Amino acid sequence: MNPIFERLERRRGWTAEETLLLDQVRRLCAEHIAPRAAHHDRSGEFPWDNIRRINELGLNRIFLPEAHGGVGLRFRTYLEVVKILAEACASTAIIYATNYHALGPLMDFGSEELKARVLPRIAEGALGALAITEAVGGSDATAMTTRFRPEGDEIVVDGGKVFITSGDVADFLLLFGKWEGIADPKGAISLLVIERQAVQGYKVLRLEEKLGHRASSTAALAFEGCRVPRANLIGAPGEGLKLLFAALNRSRPSVAAHALGIARAAFRDMVSYANDRRSSGRRIVDFQANQFTIADAATDLAMAEAWLDYLCGVMEDGEEGYGLESSMAKMRASDLAMRIATDAIQMHGGYGYIQDYRVERLFRDAKITQIWEGTNQVHRQLIGRSFARRD
Repeated sequence: MNPIFERLERRRGWTAEETLLLDQVRRLCAEHIAPRAAHHDRSGEFPWDNIRRINELGLNRIFLPEAHGGVGLRFRTYLEVVKILAEACASTAIIYATNYHALGPLMDFGSEELKARVLPRIAEGALGALAITEAVGGSDATAMTTRFRPEGDEIVVDGGKVFITSGDVADFLLLFGKWEGIADPKGAISLLVIERQAVQGYKVLRLEEKLGHRASSTAALAFEGCRVPRANLIGAPGEGLKLLFAALNRSRPSVAAHALGIARAAFRDMVSYANDRRSSGRRIVDFQANQFTIADAATDLAMAEAWLDYLCGVMEDGEEGYGLESSMAKMRASDLAMRIATDAIQMHGGYGYIQDYRVERLFRDAKITQIWEGTNQVHRQLIGRSFARRD
C-alpha cells in the first residue's frame, strides 16, 4: 500500500476490536469471497455461501443497536466492511449493505415492539430489502402509486415496485406507499414492514438480467390485497417522506463506501498491471501519460476516502442536517468508481476488454453506483440549489 493510503488508514484510529474484525473480513474476502466472484458474476447465482460466512462473522451486528443484538461499533467500521466486501465482490457487498439500508428507518423511527420483533432476526442473519422505486416514478418518490388502505388492525397493500435489491429473498421488506384518504401526494407517503413469509399477496414478478452486480438479485414485485398488521407501520400515516429522506441521508454514505470498494479494486489492478506490463522494453508505469492517469486516480481516491471519513465523524458526533454532505460523498465516490474502472480498462489495453481480467467486471459493477440511491444528476441538483439565495 502506498504511504498516502497507509496514513489515511492509520488516522482512522481503529480499536483493537475493530482491527480484529476488519482483519477477519479481509481474510474471509481473500480466502472465500474474491476467488468465487467471477463465478458468481458469470453464473448469476445468488452467493448464499458468502452470506452464510458473513453471518458466521456476525457482520449484521455492526450496524444494529446493542439493545437488539448489536455490538456497538462505530459507523465507520461498518463502512470499512462494505468497502472490503465490495473490493472482493460488489454483488455480495450490496446484498450485505442493503440490510443496513432497509433497516435504517426501523432502527431510527420504529416502535420498540416492532424493533424487538425484527432486529434480533437480522442480527442472526435474516435479509432485509428497501422498496421505494416504481416503474413510472423513478427518482421522483412522490409519484409512487402503491396504496396502503387501513382496515381495522390491518393495512391492505396494493401496487408494485421495481429494481428492488434482494426483493425475492428478503425476509423483511420496508415498503413505502401512499396512505389512502390523504390527498397530498407528499403528505400521503407512509412506511411499513412486511414480513415476507407471514403474508399473502406478495409476488415476485421477475428478476432482472443486469449489466453488473449479476449475483445480487433485483426483483420486480407486486402486492395484491396484501394484508399487514397495523403494528408494522413505522411512524404515523403520512410521515413516510420525512422517514425516506432521513433513511437516504444515512444510506448514501454506505453506497459511497460500496463505490469506493470498487474504485479501490480497479485502482489496485491498474497499478499492478502497469508495473508488470512491458512495452518497447519499458514498464508501462514508466510512461509519463500513464503516471498522470495513476496520479489523478490516486489523488481523487484519497480525497473521496478522506471526505467519507469526515462525514463519518459528523454522523458519529450526532450532528444533524448532513444530507448535502451525504450527497457529495455518494456522487463523488460513484463517479470516481466509474472513471477509475474505465481508466483501468484503458491501462490494460485489449486485455481489459475480456473477462480474463477483473477490470472488465469492475467496469460493469461500477455503473449502477451512479444511478441507485438517487442518480448523480439528482445529487448535483440538490447540492447546487442549496447555494441559491432565497430572496
